Amino acid sequence: MKIGIIQQSCTSDVQANKEKLARNIAEVAAQGAQLVVLQELHNSLYFCQVEDVDNCNLAEPIPGPSTTFYGELARRHGIVLVTSLFERRAAGLYHNTAVVFEKDGSIAGKYRKMHIPDDPAYYEKFYFTPGDLGFQPIDTSVGRLGVQVCWDQWYPEGARLMALRGAEMLIYPTAIGFESSDTPEEQERQREAWTTVQRGHAVANGLPVITVNRVGHEPDPSGQTRGITFWGSSFVAGPQGEFLYRASQDREENTVIDIDLKRSENVRRWWPFLRDRRIEEFGGLTKRFLDDTAI
Repeated sequence: MKIGIIQQSCTSDVQANKEKLARNIAEVAAQGAQLVVLQELHNSLYFCQVEDVDNCNLAEPIPGPSTTFYGELARRHGIVLVTSLFERRAAGLYHNTAVVFEKDGSIAGKYRKMHIPDDPAYYEKFYFTPGDLGFQPIDTSVGRLGVQVCWDQWYPEGARLMALRGAEMLIYPTAIGFESSDTPEEQERQREAWTTVQRGHAVANGLPVITVNRVGHEPDPSGQTRGITFWGSSFVAGPQGEFLYRASQDREENTVIDIDLKRSENVRRWWPFLRDRRIEEFGGLTKRFLDDTAI
Protein backbone atom coordinates (compact mmCIF):
# COMPACT_ATOMS: atom_id res chain seq x y z
CA MET A 1 0.00 0.00 0.00
CA LYS A 2 1.11 3.56 -0.68
CA ILE A 3 0.94 5.82 2.39
CA GLY A 4 1.00 9.61 2.07
CA ILE A 5 2.26 11.63 5.04
CA ILE A 6 2.02 15.42 5.28
CA GLN A 7 4.35 17.19 7.71
CA GLN A 8 3.58 20.89 7.67
CA SER A 9 3.69 24.08 9.73
CA CYS A 10 0.54 25.96 10.71
CA THR A 11 -0.50 29.58 11.18
CA SER A 12 -3.33 31.32 13.03
CA ASP A 13 -5.34 31.44 9.76
CA VAL A 14 -7.51 28.31 9.87
CA GLN A 15 -8.77 28.67 6.32
CA ALA A 16 -5.25 29.11 4.96
CA ASN A 17 -4.12 25.99 6.85
CA LYS A 18 -6.97 23.97 5.35
CA GLU A 19 -6.27 25.23 1.84
CA LYS A 20 -2.59 24.36 2.25
CA LEU A 21 -3.54 20.88 3.42
CA ALA A 22 -5.83 20.50 0.42
CA ARG A 23 -2.91 21.26 -1.92
CA ASN A 24 -0.62 18.87 -0.06
CA ILE A 25 -3.22 16.10 -0.07
CA ALA A 26 -3.65 16.55 -3.82
CA GLU A 27 0.13 16.27 -4.26
CA VAL A 28 0.49 12.93 -2.46
CA ALA A 29 -2.71 11.58 -4.03
CA ALA A 30 -1.26 12.38 -7.47
CA GLN A 31 1.76 10.27 -6.48
CA GLY A 32 -0.51 7.29 -5.85
CA ALA A 33 -1.18 7.53 -2.11
CA GLN A 34 -4.10 5.32 -1.08
CA LEU A 35 -4.02 6.31 2.60
CA VAL A 36 -3.10 9.85 3.71
CA VAL A 37 -2.32 10.77 7.32
CA LEU A 38 -2.33 14.32 8.72
CA GLN A 39 -0.82 15.70 11.94
CA GLU A 40 -2.60 16.46 15.21
CA LEU A 41 -4.96 19.48 15.34
CA HIS A 42 -3.87 20.52 11.86
CA ASN A 43 -6.54 23.19 11.31
CA SER A 44 -4.93 25.72 13.64
CA LEU A 45 -1.95 26.60 15.72
CA TYR A 46 -1.37 24.29 18.67
CA PHE A 47 -3.57 26.39 20.97
CA CYS A 48 -2.91 24.30 24.09
CA GLN A 49 0.19 26.33 24.98
CA VAL A 50 -2.19 28.52 27.02
CA GLU A 51 -5.41 28.08 28.98
CA ASP A 52 -7.90 30.38 27.27
CA VAL A 53 -11.63 29.64 26.99
CA ASP A 54 -11.81 31.66 23.78
CA ASN A 55 -9.83 28.90 22.06
CA CYS A 56 -12.93 26.73 22.43
CA ASN A 57 -14.31 28.75 19.51
CA LEU A 58 -12.04 26.60 17.32
CA ALA A 59 -14.03 23.47 18.16
CA GLU A 60 -16.58 22.01 15.74
CA PRO A 61 -19.25 19.33 15.90
CA ILE A 62 -18.67 16.01 14.14
CA PRO A 63 -20.12 15.92 11.55
CA GLY A 64 -19.59 19.60 10.84
CA PRO A 65 -17.82 22.04 8.51
CA SER A 66 -14.40 20.37 8.69
CA THR A 67 -15.75 16.87 8.16
CA THR A 68 -17.57 18.16 5.07
CA PHE A 69 -14.34 19.76 3.82
CA TYR A 70 -12.08 16.75 4.39
CA GLY A 71 -14.71 14.26 3.30
CA GLU A 72 -14.91 16.01 -0.04
CA LEU A 73 -11.12 15.88 -0.40
CA ALA A 74 -11.16 12.13 0.32
CA ARG A 75 -13.92 11.63 -2.26
CA ARG A 76 -12.27 13.83 -4.89
CA HIS A 77 -8.93 12.01 -4.66
CA GLY A 78 -10.28 8.53 -3.92
CA ILE A 79 -8.22 8.15 -0.75
CA VAL A 80 -8.70 7.06 2.84
CA LEU A 81 -7.85 10.14 4.92
CA VAL A 82 -6.90 10.33 8.62
CA THR A 83 -7.57 13.76 10.15
CA SER A 84 -7.33 15.27 13.64
CA LEU A 85 -10.03 17.68 14.82
CA PHE A 86 -11.06 19.68 17.90
CA GLU A 87 -14.50 18.16 18.53
CA ARG A 88 -17.33 20.10 20.19
CA ARG A 89 -19.55 17.39 21.60
CA ALA A 90 -21.65 19.77 23.68
CA ALA A 91 -21.26 23.11 25.42
CA GLY A 92 -18.24 22.72 27.71
CA LEU A 93 -17.55 19.16 26.48
CA TYR A 94 -14.73 18.81 23.97
CA HIS A 95 -12.52 16.04 22.63
CA ASN A 96 -9.29 15.74 20.68
CA THR A 97 -10.64 13.48 17.94
CA ALA A 98 -9.19 11.68 14.95
CA VAL A 99 -11.71 11.26 12.13
CA VAL A 100 -11.10 8.77 9.31
CA PHE A 101 -12.76 9.25 5.93
CA GLU A 102 -13.48 6.56 3.39
CA LYS A 103 -12.74 6.93 -0.34
CA ASP A 104 -16.33 8.00 -1.00
CA GLY A 105 -16.04 10.85 1.49
CA SER A 106 -18.08 9.20 4.23
CA ILE A 107 -16.87 9.00 7.83
CA ALA A 108 -15.45 5.52 8.38
CA GLY A 109 -15.02 6.10 12.10
CA LYS A 110 -13.46 8.25 14.79
CA TYR A 111 -11.19 7.89 17.79
CA ARG A 112 -11.19 10.22 20.78
CA LYS A 113 -7.78 10.75 22.38
CA MET A 114 -7.59 8.69 25.56
CA HIS A 115 -4.46 10.00 27.31
CA ILE A 116 -4.58 13.76 27.89
CA PRO A 117 -1.37 15.54 28.98
CA ASP A 118 -1.15 18.50 31.33
CA ASP A 119 2.40 19.81 31.16
CA PRO A 120 3.96 23.24 30.63
CA ALA A 121 3.00 24.36 27.10
CA TYR A 122 0.77 21.28 26.68
CA TYR A 123 -2.28 22.23 28.75
CA GLU A 124 -4.63 19.78 27.07
CA LYS A 125 -6.63 18.84 30.16
CA PHE A 126 -8.00 22.39 30.16
CA TYR A 127 -9.66 21.68 26.81
CA PHE A 128 -10.16 17.96 26.25
CA THR A 129 -12.23 15.31 27.99
CA PRO A 130 -10.56 11.87 27.82
CA GLY A 131 -11.94 9.68 25.07
CA ASP A 132 -14.77 7.22 25.73
CA LEU A 133 -14.66 5.14 22.54
CA GLY A 134 -11.90 2.82 23.72
CA PHE A 135 -9.06 1.45 21.64
CA GLN A 136 -11.17 0.30 18.73
CA PRO A 137 -9.66 0.05 15.22
CA ILE A 138 -11.48 1.65 12.30
CA ASP A 139 -12.36 -0.53 9.32
CA THR A 140 -11.66 0.99 5.91
CA SER A 141 -11.24 -0.14 2.32
CA VAL A 142 -7.45 -0.15 2.80
CA GLY A 143 -7.47 -2.13 6.03
CA ARG A 144 -8.23 -1.99 9.74
CA LEU A 145 -6.53 1.12 11.13
CA GLY A 146 -5.41 1.39 14.77
CA VAL A 147 -5.62 5.18 15.06
CA GLN A 148 -4.58 6.97 18.27
CA VAL A 149 -3.40 10.54 18.92
CA CYS A 150 -0.06 11.94 20.13
CA TRP A 151 0.27 11.36 23.92
CA ASP A 152 -1.34 7.95 23.39
CA GLN A 153 1.82 6.94 21.53
CA TRP A 154 3.81 6.61 24.77
CA TYR A 155 1.53 3.87 26.14
CA PRO A 156 2.13 0.28 24.99
CA GLU A 157 -1.26 -0.81 26.34
CA GLY A 158 -3.19 1.15 23.70
CA ALA A 159 -1.06 -0.23 20.88
CA ARG A 160 -1.52 -3.77 22.20
CA LEU A 161 -5.28 -3.44 22.52
CA MET A 162 -5.50 -2.13 18.95
CA ALA A 163 -3.43 -5.12 17.78
CA LEU A 164 -5.59 -7.57 19.76
CA ARG A 165 -8.65 -6.15 18.00
CA GLY A 166 -7.12 -6.84 14.61
CA ALA A 167 -5.51 -3.54 13.65
CA GLU A 168 -3.28 -3.94 10.59
CA MET A 169 -1.27 -0.80 11.28
CA LEU A 170 -0.86 1.76 14.08
CA ILE A 171 -1.33 5.43 13.20
CA TYR A 172 -0.50 8.46 15.38
CA PRO A 173 -1.30 12.07 14.34
CA THR A 174 1.06 14.09 16.54
CA ALA A 175 2.03 17.56 17.79
CA ILE A 176 5.22 17.38 19.84
CA GLY A 177 8.35 19.46 20.01
CA PHE A 178 11.08 21.14 22.01
CA GLU A 179 10.75 23.84 24.62
CA SER A 180 13.67 26.05 23.66
CA SER A 181 15.21 26.27 27.15
CA ASP A 182 16.19 22.57 27.01
CA THR A 183 19.79 21.86 26.06
CA PRO A 184 20.46 20.40 22.59
CA GLU A 185 21.46 17.12 24.26
CA GLU A 186 18.18 16.92 26.18
CA GLN A 187 16.20 17.81 23.09
CA GLU A 188 17.78 14.97 21.17
CA ARG A 189 17.15 12.51 24.02
CA GLN A 190 13.47 13.45 23.95
CA ARG A 191 13.14 13.09 20.19
CA GLU A 192 14.90 9.73 20.16
CA ALA A 193 12.83 8.44 23.11
CA TRP A 194 9.65 9.41 21.24
CA THR A 195 10.84 7.57 18.15
CA THR A 196 12.11 4.53 20.03
CA VAL A 197 8.94 3.87 22.04
CA GLN A 198 6.83 3.83 18.88
CA ARG A 199 9.24 1.58 17.04
CA GLY A 200 8.85 -0.68 20.06
CA HIS A 201 5.08 -0.79 19.46
CA ALA A 202 5.81 -1.94 15.91
CA VAL A 203 8.12 -4.72 17.13
CA ALA A 204 5.94 -5.88 20.04
CA ASN A 205 2.85 -6.14 17.85
CA GLY A 206 4.37 -7.02 14.48
CA LEU A 207 2.66 -4.05 12.81
CA PRO A 208 3.73 -1.00 10.79
CA VAL A 209 3.61 2.34 12.63
CA ILE A 210 2.81 5.63 10.89
CA THR A 211 3.49 8.80 12.88
CA VAL A 212 2.94 12.29 11.44
CA ASN A 213 4.15 15.30 13.43
CA ARG A 214 3.87 19.01 12.79
CA VAL A 215 6.96 21.13 12.19
CA GLY A 216 8.09 24.72 12.75
CA HIS A 217 8.09 27.17 15.64
CA GLU A 218 4.88 28.37 17.28
CA PRO A 219 5.19 31.19 19.85
CA ASP A 220 3.59 31.10 23.29
CA PRO A 221 0.78 33.71 23.22
CA SER A 222 1.26 34.35 26.94
CA GLY A 223 4.98 35.05 26.59
CA GLN A 224 5.75 32.84 29.60
CA THR A 225 7.84 30.46 27.49
CA ARG A 226 9.69 30.81 24.22
CA GLY A 227 7.10 28.66 22.49
CA ILE A 228 7.39 25.21 20.95
CA THR A 229 9.63 24.18 18.09
CA PHE A 230 7.86 21.13 16.72
CA TRP A 231 10.50 18.58 15.83
CA GLY A 232 8.96 17.06 12.71
CA SER A 233 10.70 13.70 12.26
CA SER A 234 7.50 12.05 11.01
CA PHE A 235 8.23 8.43 10.21
CA VAL A 236 6.99 5.09 9.00
CA ALA A 237 8.37 1.95 10.65
CA GLY A 238 7.88 -1.63 9.52
CA PRO A 239 6.76 -4.52 11.73
CA GLN A 240 10.29 -5.11 13.05
CA GLY A 241 10.71 -1.44 13.90
CA GLU A 242 12.79 -0.79 10.78
CA PHE A 243 12.62 2.72 9.36
CA LEU A 244 10.86 2.82 6.01
CA TYR A 245 11.00 6.61 6.08
CA ARG A 246 11.97 9.37 8.49
CA ALA A 247 11.31 13.03 7.71
CA SER A 248 13.51 15.99 8.57
CA GLN A 249 13.32 17.89 11.86
CA ASP A 250 12.80 21.34 10.36
CA ARG A 251 11.18 21.14 6.91
CA GLU A 252 7.70 20.65 5.57
CA GLU A 253 7.43 17.40 3.61
CA ASN A 254 4.86 15.59 1.49
CA THR A 255 5.98 12.01 1.01
CA VAL A 256 4.57 8.71 -0.26
CA ILE A 257 5.95 5.48 1.23
CA ASP A 258 5.27 1.90 0.16
CA ILE A 259 4.28 -0.54 2.92
CA ASP A 260 4.14 -4.30 2.37
CA LEU A 261 1.29 -5.40 4.62
CA LYS A 262 2.02 -9.08 3.93
CA ARG A 263 5.29 -8.64 5.80
CA SER A 264 3.40 -8.32 9.10
CA GLU A 265 2.01 -11.83 8.63
CA ASN A 266 5.51 -13.25 8.16
CA VAL A 267 7.00 -11.33 11.09
CA ARG A 268 4.24 -12.53 13.42
CA ARG A 269 4.99 -16.11 12.40
CA TRP A 270 8.70 -15.67 13.12
CA TRP A 271 8.10 -13.82 16.39
CA PRO A 272 4.73 -15.09 17.78
CA PHE A 273 4.53 -12.69 20.71
CA LEU A 274 0.74 -12.89 20.85
CA ARG A 275 0.94 -16.69 21.21
CA ASP A 276 3.28 -16.57 24.20
CA ARG A 277 1.62 -13.84 26.26
CA ARG A 278 0.95 -14.96 29.86
CA ILE A 279 -2.44 -13.28 30.00
CA GLU A 280 -3.38 -15.05 33.25
CA GLU A 281 -0.61 -13.09 35.01
CA PHE A 282 -1.44 -9.64 33.64
CA GLY A 283 -4.21 -8.63 36.03
CA GLY A 284 -1.92 -6.11 37.75
CA LEU A 285 -1.94 -3.97 34.61
CA THR A 286 -5.39 -2.71 35.59
CA LYS A 287 -3.99 -1.19 38.80
CA ARG A 288 -2.53 2.31 39.08
CA PHE A 289 0.45 0.98 41.01
CA LEU A 290 1.36 -2.27 42.73
CA ASP A 291 2.53 -1.83 46.29
CA ASP A 292 2.73 -4.44 49.07
CA THR A 293 -0.95 -4.11 49.97
CA ALA A 294 -2.03 -4.91 46.41
CA ILE A 295 -0.19 -8.26 46.25
